[in-house]
Amino acid sequence: MVGCFRWATSVFVSLATFGVLSVHPAAGDPGGSAGSRVAPRISAGPATLGARLWVRRYNGSGNDYDVANALGVSPDGSTVFVTGESIASTDFPDYATVAYGASTGSRLWVSRYKGPGSSDVADALGVAPDGSTVFVTGYSNGSGGFPDYATVAYDASTGTQLWVSRYNGAINGFDYAHALGVSPDGSKVFVTGQVQRSGGHFDYATVAYDASTGTQLWVSQYGKQDNVANALGVSPDGSTVFVTGWSQKSIGVVDYATVAYDPSTGTQLWVRRYNGPGNSTDLASALGVSPDGSKVFVTGYSWGSTGSADYATVAYDASTGASLWVRRYNGPGNATDGATALGVTPDGSAVLVTGSSTGSTSSKDFATVAYNSSNGASLWVRRYNGPGNGDDQANAVGVSPDGSKVFVTGQSPGTTSFNDYATVAYDASTGASLWVRRYNGPGNGDDFANALGVSPDGSTVFVTGESLLWPIAPSNSRTDGLRPGRLVSALGGGGRPRPRYREGTRSVQRLSFARPAPELSVA
Repeated sequence: MVGCFRWATSVFVSLATFGVLSVHPAAGDPGGSAGSRVAPRISAGPATLGARLWVRRYNGSGNDYDVANALGVSPDGSTVFVTGESIASTDFPDYATVAYGASTGSRLWVSRYKGPGSSDVADALGVAPDGSTVFVTGYSNGSGGFPDYATVAYDASTGTQLWVSRYNGAINGFDYAHALGVSPDGSKVFVTGQVQRSGGHFDYATVAYDASTGTQLWVSQYGKQDNVANALGVSPDGSTVFVTGWSQKSIGVVDYATVAYDPSTGTQLWVRRYNGPGNSTDLASALGVSPDGSKVFVTGYSWGSTGSADYATVAYDASTGASLWVRRYNGPGNATDGATALGVTPDGSAVLVTGSSTGSTSSKDFATVAYNSSNGASLWVRRYNGPGNGDDQANAVGVSPDGSKVFVTGQSPGTTSFNDYATVAYDASTGASLWVRRYNGPGNGDDFANALGVSPDGSTVFVTGESLLWPIAPSNSRTDGLRPGRLVSALGGGGRPRPRYREGTRSVQRLSFARPAPELSVA
């Protein structure tokens, strides 16, 4: 495939490519030079000022494309972990997980995983509460050519592979893991996604593993027609695992479906569905749990009664699944709005939701909404329209440990560039914009920020994603639009198993390297 992707960790929007570039520019410096090859990028800067601290690039051994999909920070704040997909010596990707020193960006280790088949794509990452282990999951083609869940544990200090556990559904079909969580005591790892069953349909499939050995403890499935789990959370006391995504009720009708499980046995505790006023397509993309464990929050994309999609955020009682409140956000353009990420403040008082929203005089903007967690009252709404006045898509949100700041990152067209990383910091109480930092890679091509993390002391924000070292026309590089989860890069017709909304066809579909799954009409 043409292009180079970069993983970036940064205090601000600035990104870094894996392992090649180190910069220390002043706050607000929009660029920074880099090597001549495409690679994942990581950059870091002080969360108070937005100054870029460092940028790191990773170019895999195939000298081809590398995409960072997920990021985590060690509990002591000393290390940043990034994972995703990276071409090796063949035309197919491997998992590639990289550890960096948080203060300097020095690369500590790189570990790659190649399964028995062709493509391996890591989509989620978690760190053990004691910082000893890094867990990665995604999909990996088996020897028969079909993808399985593949979860890998690494020693956080050395990158040594500790164990690999694969999950192949009952019919040996298309199985994709999308999300991962670790129990608060560090004893279990939970993974969820979609598993194909007879008839070609998909169910949620949530798998629990022993964190020390990778032994499978239980598997629980949910669904009747097509169902895709996109997000997972664990209660602070470890008593419940929550999963959300979308679940087809009938032809053309898809609901949010949130399921609670007993973490010891996988027993289903409750299921709650949300069908928006449009009685059409509702796709949950993100989930969060309140710090006291009493509430679960879900957000995503939901068809309204006027023929367009809105943000829809739902709060549930964590014990019973009772709906506590529902709030919808319809942007000023009264057109497509979709939430892709959710965060909860450390004191549990507010829920932060972000994504992409159509403006009245702009295309799509970042739109970040803060809600009172108790009653759903809107506290503030802030929009960011980049200098290119194009389609701006927020993909991740984070909150500082003291709860004073909210950080949002994603991609945003520039005036003389393609998409850039764009990271925005807001005052958590008022929504006032504190700073904006943009990163335009050295190729002046498309730069997409996919993930964000905040250091435990709140001093640094890390951002990662993908960055092309040369421009590709947008019609060839990807289809703009909303994806519940993250935007899909579709170079040469390829793609990752993520739902996405395409304005051209007004449809939601899932992509795989092998073939697309059934398409769901939303209009």
